[in-house]
Amino acid sequence: MSSTPAGLSALVRYSDRRVLITGGGSGIGQACALRILAEGGRVAAADISADGLADTVDKAGDLAANLTTVAMDVGDEESVTSGVAQAIDTLGGLDTLVNAAGILRSAHLADTTLADFEQVLRINLIGTFLVTRESLAALRGGRGPAVVNFSSTSAHFAHPYMAAYAASKGGVLAMTHAWALEFAKAGIRFNCVQPGSISSGMTDGTGASRQSVGPGLPEDADYALFGKVAPMLPLDGGAIFAAPDAVAGVVAMLGSSDAYFITGTEVRIDGGSHM
Repeated sequence: MSSTPAGLSALVRYSDRRVLITGGGSGIGQACALRILAEGGRVAAADISADGLADTVDKAGDLAANLTTVAMDVGDEESVTSGVAQAIDTLGGLDTLVNAAGILRSAHLADTTLADFEQVLRINLIGTFLVTRESLAALRGGRGPAVVNFSSTSAHFAHPYMAAYAASKGGVLAMTHAWALEFAKAGIRFNCVQPGSISSGMTDGTGASRQSVGPGLPEDADYALFGKVAPMLPLDGGAIFAAPDAVAGVVAMLGSSDAYFITGTEVRIDGGSHM
């Protein structure tokens, strides 16, 4: 069994690259792991869910020989410190970091608890900070080092009932710009993707862990408001969410040497929702 996507047999941008991907047990993070494995990379997939990581190994098929898994809660400093160290030790260094772990909570502002708001910031924003900080020393010694963070279309555009998520992703965007400038002379590239209307455990509620939880829109949500974030490009079967591989291909490009002159920017992947 091979998980190599059609048309990728000759694409080996990652044949000499060591990659850590958080959120690698489901959704877009898993798609990124499988895509980079298919391009010849050695991947450490980190996730809080053991079942999710086992699923990634299963889906990797023959490529699993280049895949290692790491139990990690990106919102816990001790877990990140030990998990990143384990990943780097197993890989023998680090060339690309993909911060894909995240959660989504949706609620009316009046119903949003401080604990819920803080949890979203803890996983999405602080988690990105913690993993990047712990990876920095290894990235300094990497080959063409690159970091790909996950912002969101919600960082720039209104997504109803998702203020905490939007705040966290706006923070990721700002951190990415700051780090890109701070480490430009060191040759470490920092970019982010901004997915929108992408199917994942986070959007459909099937995620296996608390780091990929569905949106749980309020029962009285005004769905007319979501007309502003509907994709313009048609999808097969009239679907409203694109598959995770729509993001994985862009992440693979940004984390590879193909993007050697790209840093401090973001790529929106939303089917034209926010033109």
